[in-house]
Amino acid sequence: MSKRTDAYTAAGVDTEAAGRFIDGIKSMVASTYTKGVISDIGGFGGLFKPDIAGMQEPVLVAGTDGVGTKLKLAFTFDRHDTVGIDLVAMSVNDILVQGAKPLFFLDYFATGKLDGDKATTVLQGIVEGCREAECALLGGETAEMPDFYADGEYDLSGFCVGIVDNARIVDGSSIAVGDVIVGLGSTGPHSNGYSLIRKILAASNLSGGDAFPGTDKTVAEVLLAPTRIYVKPIKAIMRDLEIKGMVHITGGGFYDNIPRVLPRGVAARIAFGSFAVPPVFAWLKAQGNLSWPEMLQVFNCGVGYMCIVAPEVAQDVIDRLSGMHIPASVIGRIEPLEKGMEQVIVDFPEDACP
Repeated sequence: MSKRTDAYTAAGVDTEAAGRFIDGIKSMVASTYTKGVISDIGGFGGLFKPDIAGMQEPVLVAGTDGVGTKLKLAFTFDRHDTVGIDLVAMSVNDILVQGAKPLFFLDYFATGKLDGDKATTVLQGIVEGCREAECALLGGETAEMPDFYADGEYDLSGFCVGIVDNARIVDGSSIAVGDVIVGLGSTGPHSNGYSLIRKILAASNLSGGDAFPGTDKTVAEVLLAPTRIYVKPIKAIMRDLEIKGMVHITGGGFYDNIPRVLPRGVAARIAFGSFAVPPVFAWLKAQGNLSWPEMLQVFNCGVGYMCIVAPEVAQDVIDRLSGMHIPASVIGRIEPLEKGMEQVIVDFPEDACP
């Protein structure tokens, strides 16, 4: 046995280091466990017994995503404490759109040579994200793959499973003319558009430790700000109020994501200027010589999530979100889709200079 282990280590895979990493994170992972978890990490599969009390027709909802090239900035700035939060956020926010309560999450961490400290820092972010999303980190995979990744680099992917009663699935089918769109504030670019962000940053004179223009934070802090997780506030609102449709603003920005929830025959008209645009987006627009329509095609521009509701409940939704420290405002309305119209129309004031 020792000869085979030595040979594998010589090939670049340190199984003992991987074992120490798993042993070291067990208590951290256990801190995310909900009452449905009936297994510990280390098995071939994670076991979860969902609570379906009160549900007539439980439906499982699954999602998967990664962090993308935002990881490249984590490597450049040598900061790894937020990308784990991003990883969880991208999947839980996606399944939340359909009204699903996240149950559990699994992660995949792959690297050329395992750096236990770095991997633990990433894992701490994943744990923090799972706690915020109120779901269990049920298991995962740590893969050491010599010669596959550049020194010091790694890749992440995540997988989330949630549950919703069939009668309470949010699919946008009840959206009607006159409904309003409530936009929920983002924390920055979240985890989208980073191939363009990195290109713009490379052409600037800024480095990670420099002050980011228009803020009291560094470049690294602004560009690695973790994706906001909307699970708790949306779950709280759905307990009392009807949300007809929801949109997670990810890759494709406003123009590609909003139509995914709209039924036929209606369009979304957005009023640019009705929501706060954080300084990072103004900087990206100026440095990248981009128009606002181009920005809205790539970035969330300050709106990370949207709820489409009846006009009479909109203010209640906004007030509740404000009470949970989520900035929100009415940013648009649903109107009839006329012949030749796009399904998403953004009205820009003259001084926006699209």
